[in-house]
Amino acid sequence: MGKDGTPARILLDCGSTDDPTHGDQEGSGYHGSDRQHLDPPLRVFDGDPGHRITAILRSGTVHANRVVVLVLRRLIRLRRARWPPVPIELRADSGVAIPRVDRFCEEHGVTDTIGRATNSRLKPLAQALRAEAVAQQKATGNPQVRLVGEATDAAESWGKERRVVYKAEALVKGPNTRFVVTTRTDPPLAVDDFSVDRGTPEQWGPEGTPQLKSTGFADRLSCCDFWPNQFRLLLSAATDWLLHTLRGWLERATSAPMRRETLRLAVLKVGGRVSQDADRIRLRLASSHPGQTLWPILDRYPRRRE
Repeated sequence: MGKDGTPARILLDCGSTDDPTHGDQEGSGYHGSDRQHLDPPLRVFDGDPGHRITAILRSGTVHANRVVVLVLRRLIRLRRARWPPVPIELRADSGVAIPRVDRFCEEHGVTDTIGRATNSRLKPLAQALRAEAVAQQKATGNPQVRLVGEATDAAESWGKERRVVYKAEALVKGPNTRFVVTTRTDPPLAVDDFSVDRGTPEQWGPEGTPQLKSTGFADRLSCCDFWPNQFRLLLSAATDWLLHTLRGWLERATSAPMRRETLRLAVLKVGGRVSQDADRIRLRLASSHPGQTLWPILDRYPRRRE
């Protein structure tokens, strides 16, 4: 990131997740793969700092790619309005792997790396590499062998040839193959590493789940109507961004890593008195409050947009 706050790139991590419903909620639908009724929110993360940008609730009866292009179009328009020359990348799972997303990225100059579900057309591409990985596992005794290759393919729905990077793994539980279609020019191993990193921000979700219930986090969408649940989901995204920002400020000032649960208890969920004067807001805490040393650090942090 530059001195003026301009990022070197914008990486959008996009994916669908499951949000179980536990009653007669509007839009709830049964998903056989998850074996439960749910509403599947679309979540978009800023993959470099790792904070959540937005979360859009969708009916459980729609496909995982629903509204993806609409959300991407708005996000990219907003970011290019602020940072016109900054390159934008999209990294997504197979749930959004549709030709419309591919065409959108191509038309708007977005570098994309999108997972693809294994199918009868892609499977033969990795067949030889998969056999080689299994053979190496047996020969060396290593519990895990990963081999990565690439090819070009032109599915009928794509309309053109695209680069396919495939991974073949021999694991203790059995062989595994994965595919991504990408416009990146990095070597296949680097592309696979980049693709695997997509799940990193999402893995922070379980850490946030219990700490954000008071703000309507994603696992508390228990309203009967759809739009109140969408509003609670947006509140959770805003709170997630707030905690991520505060934690970043404190870590840069003190170099001490802090879990968001610790931050919430030390800074937000506190007993105190807030009063507003003509020129300032006063916060009065108990003298024994364990998080009081953090407030002066936050108060001294430069007031600048990030």
